[in-house]
Amino acid sequence: MALLSEKQREYRRNATRRWNVKTGATRSGKTYGDYLLLPKRILAGHNLPGLNVIIGNTRGTLQRNIITPLQDLYGGNLVSDIHSDNTAELFGEPCYCLGADNVRHVNRLRGSGIKYCYGDEVTTWHPDVFSMLKSRLDKPYSLFDGTCNPDNPHHWFKTFLDSDVDLYQQAYKIDDNPYLDSAFVENLKREYAGTVYYDRYINGLWVAAEGSIYRTFADDPDKFIITADWLQTHPLTTATIGVDFGGNRSGHAFTCTGFTQGLRQMATLSEWYHKGEITPEKLETEFVDFTRVCIEKFGARIAYCDSAESTLIQGLRAACIREKLPLRVEKAKKGPITDRIRFLCRMMAAGRYTIMDSCKHTRDALSSAVWDSKKLEDVRLDDGTTNIDSLDALEYSFEPYMESMTYAGGWKTT
Repeated sequence: MALLSEKQREYRRNATRRWNVKTGATRSGKTYGDYLLLPKRILAGHNLPGLNVIIGNTRGTLQRNIITPLQDLYGGNLVSDIHSDNTAELFGEPCYCLGADNVRHVNRLRGSGIKYCYGDEVTTWHPDVFSMLKSRLDKPYSLFDGTCNPDNPHHWFKTFLDSDVDLYQQAYKIDDNPYLDSAFVENLKREYAGTVYYDRYINGLWVAAEGSIYRTFADDPDKFIITADWLQTHPLTTATIGVDFGGNRSGHAFTCTGFTQGLRQMATLSEWYHKGEITPEKLETEFVDFTRVCIEKFGARIAYCDSAESTLIQGLRAACIREKLPLRVEKAKKGPITDRIRFLCRMMAAGRYTIMDSCKHTRDALSSAVWDSKKLEDVRLDDGTTNIDSLDALEYSFEPYMESMTYAGGWKTT
């Protein structure tokens, strides 16, 4: 077990308020110190009325970020897995383990008083979940420990932190963790250089997103371009297709993304883009032609489509069946756009993303993508002046592999 850093020891000494929060850089040691603090918190309330609750972005991230590391330290007898009823046994006490991505997951706690709550990745929560939590920490001894990476300075949680609540707060930079390998730190700094994520995930600052989104690409797009010869030295293990359907001011886009063996790299291999009027029948014909080539050349086997257009998806699915194409047509996952953007920024900076020279629309879209300066939160500009349709199609194609590629690269997310 590693020694605690000075920042972690400081937290143990001073985190005695009703609300105790650590914000700051990724991998800066915010969470590790809590693995040693959680037993103390839970055992302190052993004979007191109220619930113990752990809330994270999703139940899956809770298992990965909190439960599994606790099991590694203390064993399965003291820390159980999360059961089907969303509870676990921690140090002899029952504990609810809930995802904050959906308010319904936490509604079961309405009417229940909470004596202790641990919050993981708080800035990813639905704000209604946090509002509910505030009303449930209703005991004189109720206490909250939480961690998060910074977001934009107008985020609802930043507003809470700046209010006059009974709060102890710490802010971490990545260099506050003395136990990280120096090569890892340098690589991480390089991966976030030139983006808003450097200030947030390296320096631990709450800063607004401004200017170019994919600055690494926009500064030198030729560095990312490949030709068909690249495939001879980078054999693909799979390929997927992303589909975005256009609206009044936007276009329709298909993108094929290939993934190399071991999911070490990904490449935009082919694209189709159309802006303007098009009939559903014409769209289906173009999709069949595009996917036939992607199946034959790259081994594509599945397409992920914008889930907002169920009728068009059914049409593409029927067209593939009619043409006997071995391609599954599914709805895209469509998680938070900022998660997809951050992932692609890291892939670019790490040299793990490339694009075929023929994919002009996607290349131009990546170069011209900017943050919307009129929005308080992180929003990609979508006013018809830039092509975000090709970006959406690209993101739908790689989104199912984001977590696997993150771990294939030796990256950690918290």
